[in-house]
Amino acid sequence: MFSFVKKKENQEPERLTAFLDGKVIPIAEVPDQVFSAGIMGDGVAIEPENHVVTAPAAAEVTAVMEDSRHALGLKFANGVECLIHVGLDTVDMKGKGFQLHVSLGEKVEKGAPLITFSPEEIKKAGHMALTILAVTDEAGVKKIHFHTGIHATAGETVIADFE
Repeated sequence: MFSFVKKKENQEPERLTAFLDGKVIPIAEVPDQVFSAGIMGDGVAIEPENHVVTAPAAAEVTAVMEDSRHALGLKFANGVECLIHVGLDTVDMKGKGFQLHVSLGEKVEKGAPLITFSPEEIKKAGHMALTILAVTDEAGVKKIHFHTGIHATAGETVIADFE
């Protein structure tokens, strides 16, 4: 009716989906003080049931641990940045059992494979495969709501809402 009235934009918050299948737990329950104390940022961890980490949303790859291949950084369209870290103390594995599927600066779509890991190699090295997503830069979002205590399916289950 009034063409000068701008339509309201979609008010639905942006979302991140699970990056692995498995049980989602609060980052505070991660048995590593750097993560559980929130030093790296707030977030969640997944007790993995599969071994391919996927992009939780469309993003740009902002950091890649090329030598150890166990972690990477992502930046989403809303400016929020996160670290995805496979396993605890897995940096000392020097890349054994890990395969990166992305490179620095690459743009990825939701569900794109990021890292493949071997749970067997991680266990053999005496580590846990618990995989963490820590928000390292909130980029001014008002609120981040993490969904924990649930069983997630990669690419489907919402694990975080941004408002």
